[in-house]
Amino acid sequence: MYSLFVFIMEVLYIAGKEKDLPINEQIKHSQVMVIGPNGEQLGVKSKADALTLASYAGFDLVLINGNANPPVCKLLDYNKFKYEKKKKTKESLKKQRETSAELKEFRLSVHIDKHDFDTKAKNVFKYLEKGHKIKVSIRFKGREMAHTELGRDVLIRFAEVLSEVGEVEQEPKLEGRNMFMGLVPKKK
Repeated sequence: MYSLFVFIMEVLYIAGKEKDLPINEQIKHSQVMVIGPNGEQLGVKSKADALTLASYAGFDLVLINGNANPPVCKLLDYNKFKYEKKKKTKESLKKQRETSAELKEFRLSVHIDKHDFDTKAKNVFKYLEKGHKIKVSIRFKGREMAHTELGRDVLIRFAEVLSEVGEVEQEPKLEGRNMFMGLVPKKK
């Protein structure tokens, strides 16, 4: 008995939380403009006639635009409609994530070994192919500040290795003890 009560309360909470369109008996208007499942206009009908029409057709009567005069309702399978709407929202969020390319940062050193250099280049290559922007930096330690041209050479060599998928957006620039360079994917 208690679990049934809890279940009903959860269902009511979830139903109240979602901002769904009014369907069937939830529609408060007495006269509505009815649109068929294929987009054809069926005319202005009373709410009772529209509900009867929807039940005979095997669809739900869904209030699409309550502000119109008369309010517009459509005959459709509401669960399928919600599923497709959710799917479209998910797809648009996915595309939005893809288009907003992230800025990835990679740090090199002046005395980087060949294998480390190749590994970092391979990782940056993958990110550039995905469309991300890359910020490559070198931090100079101690006496390395006297030979910043060595760091610039490492950054330029790094850009040359990645020249087939990326291009230099910002030339190597020294700021304090750090030197930065920006890479962007090549335009296709």
